[in-house]
Amino acid sequence: MEYRGHELSANVSMLFTELPYPDRYAASAQAGFRVVESWWPFAVPDPSAAEIDDFVRMVESAGVSLGALNFYGGDIPGGERGVASHPDRQDQLAANVRAVVAIAERTGCRLFNLLYGQLDDRWLPSEQAATAEDAIRSAASGVAEIGGTVLIEPLTKGLNGRYPLCTADDVLALLDGRLQDVDNLSMLFDTFHLGSNGVDLLATASTVGVAHVQLADSPGRGEPGSGSLPIDETLDALKAAGYQGVAACEYKPTTDTVASLAWI
Repeated sequence: MEYRGHELSANVSMLFTELPYPDRYAASAQAGFRVVESWWPFAVPDPSAAEIDDFVRMVESAGVSLGALNFYGGDIPGGERGVASHPDRQDQLAANVRAVVAIAERTGCRLFNLLYGQLDDRWLPSEQAATAEDAIRSAASGVAEIGGTVLIEPLTKGLNGRYPLCTADDVLALLDGRLQDVDNLSMLFDTFHLGSNGVDLLATASTVGVAHVQLADSPGRGEPGSGSLPIDETLDALKAAGYQGVAACEYKPTTDTVASLAWI
């Protein structure tokens, strides 16, 4: 499935939520997607070998390719947005990197989104920043062995409270600063998060190299065309700038998922 010259993928954590999670992969294929992606699909950072087997079979039986996967991000339904910056969660993240690599080896997935984590008053901001940098380095080193890239994503200010990365500049200051020697890091370009924070999508798309793109409109985070963001123009600017990866549909459908695909 393509749109304006970009292969589209389905984020099964956001699309097809009318169905149980295991059924969303086959539903994506039936709707015409050849590539899918997901937030971390387990409740724990270190699932059992049997759980990983079940997940891999689910992807393979649907006949789709796993294009991107989130690292464990903590209690996402409870409001957490990552654990990389939290000194007391580093053992969890280390175990999660091993699980991510095990999945990647079997699925061919090579893009992995690592959420930074909200600021926490239990630690100094400088301590959390140093912890996050070490965690990002460790994650990047772990997936480097299978040719993977770690994605760092700016998130919406209003949605995530104290999450410190809200713009492209925030992420680039990190990647081009103390982490500039790590080759397999890139920003994740999410139209909803960046656009909601007032970032100029066209200028950013034209000037900032990215390894992955996610699509949702703003306000509302619905399908493209449900809000006011220049989605078409942004995709054209990304293509003109040389972006050749997929554009993932990571939106909340304003109707049932299949009907929401009419924008394509």
